[in-house]
Amino acid sequence: MKIIASLLVLLGSAAAFAPTQQGRPAVTVQALTDLPGATAPFKGFDPLGLADIGSDATFGWFRAAELKHSRVAMLATTGYLVQGAGFHFPGQLSSSVSFESLSTMKPLDAWDAVPDEGKNQIYFTIFLAELVSESTGIHYTKGGDLPTIVFPPVNFAPSDPEKLARAQARELNNGRLAMIAIMSFCAAANIPGSVPALEGNPAF
Repeated sequence: MKIIASLLVLLGSAAAFAPTQQGRPAVTVQALTDLPGATAPFKGFDPLGLADIGSDATFGWFRAAELKHSRVAMLATTGYLVQGAGFHFPGQLSSSVSFESLSTMKPLDAWDAVPDEGKNQIYFTIFLAELVSESTGIHYTKGGDLPTIVFPPVNFAPSDPEKLARAQARELNNGRLAMIAIMSFCAAANIPGSVPALEGNPAF
């Protein structure tokens, strides 16, 4: 159950649209280095050639999936650390489960202890956020903007193009690190000794 919950956290916010397979010119390394997130030391890093698979719609889907997974991973990593440190809301999560009792458990065990009704509310919120972001404006697989944050509808993007490019690169790079972090956390919690740096940590 813990492994399934971990996968759902990581994958729940990814789009599930199968892009149309059409031929298109290969994406050059120069084109990749012009995209947000293409920063040192691995500018244009694409060893598997994923940027050349399929159509422009496929490439747009890849970019959106990376952005969504980055944002979910940053939230998951922060949540795991907060839970592991013992911080919690006051009061009751449900009539039978208190936030304090959850704070004494390891994060994945705490997820198992959440009542099914609570989990269903979380799943529905994710579904609703996906529905709104995927249905608004021109879809990113058709040349539209990449997904935005739905709940809450905040926008921290600076208006200056140069500052915006830096902010986008930082978001993606932080998100990439967070994806590695949350996968490491889940591995450490489920496979003893798999992450030596986390051995002996009570959160795992």
